Amino acid sequence: MIDTLASGEARDLLLQLPAMLELELRAQPRAAGLRLLEAAHDNGLRMTARLRDFEVKDLLSLTQFFGFHTETFSLAVNFLDRFLSKMKVQPKHLGCVGLSCFYLAVKASEEERNVPLATDLIRISQYRFTVSDMMRMEKIILEKLCWKIKATTAFQFLQLYHSFIHENLSCERGKYLNFERLETQLKACHCRIMFSKAKPSVLALSIMALEIEEQKLLELTEALEFLQLHSKINNRELTFWKELVLKCLMEYSSSKCSKPNVQKLKWIVSGRTARQLKHSYYRITHLPTIPETTS
Repeated sequence: MIDTLASGEARDLLLQLPAMLELELRAQPRAAGLRLLEAAHDNGLRMTARLRDFEVKDLLSLTQFFGFHTETFSLAVNFLDRFLSKMKVQPKHLGCVGLSCFYLAVKASEEERNVPLATDLIRISQYRFTVSDMMRMEKIILEKLCWKIKATTAFQFLQLYHSFIHENLSCERGKYLNFERLETQLKACHCRIMFSKAKPSVLALSIMALEIEEQKLLELTEALEFLQLHSKINNRELTFWKELVLKCLMEYSSSKCSKPNVQKLKWIVSGRTARQLKHSYYRITHLPTIPETTS
């Protein structure tokens, strides 16, 4: 185990952990509500886990299109799942709910100069509701979330864990953990409703643990155990979610996996629509595959 922390920054990171752990419990989706979605039959009349996952993949496409941070996407997923786990949403309203959650997350996380106009966001998303519809939905969502939009996300825990390990290891050892790869793995997990039942700290540590186990370095393993202890995560809980994350990532890497639809965005921002948008919005990149580990 790590007996002494290598730097003052590592100690500062560790001091942030208790507050983050306390805050994550206040912004968790209702597990019972998520289970109802998972159990719902896909008859076109009720919200289901499959519809939710499709919506999240669309939000990931929007995140890629606008070049927003992973934290924005993670926060949007948190808002969406908290709302869906509380309210009986009809499938026809899901697009408005999802885009409203996304816009709330953008305004909470991104710099003001990077926040798109609501009209552009609706046009790019190919929805037919109005800005007024979205503003009304935003208000409903905020009320149902009790105006708690400062949620601690799995991405924030992933950042903290990754930074802590880098501060306590040599540069040579630290390079084995590729943060871009970890981010991509988290995005893949967010596209499955099951992972919204995990605490953000547990999901983040599960992703980190799988990477560390692949590296088979003693120093990394000791750092992981140290973080697990201070995050108050027991072995049984970590093992349970690690197995689900591993299964998800294997499916994500397969050719059969339905990844977010970049082609949909390429189609809508053509011709007249593209000319109506701000030039800075018009940037499309392919969604990344999970980067290979350093050999």
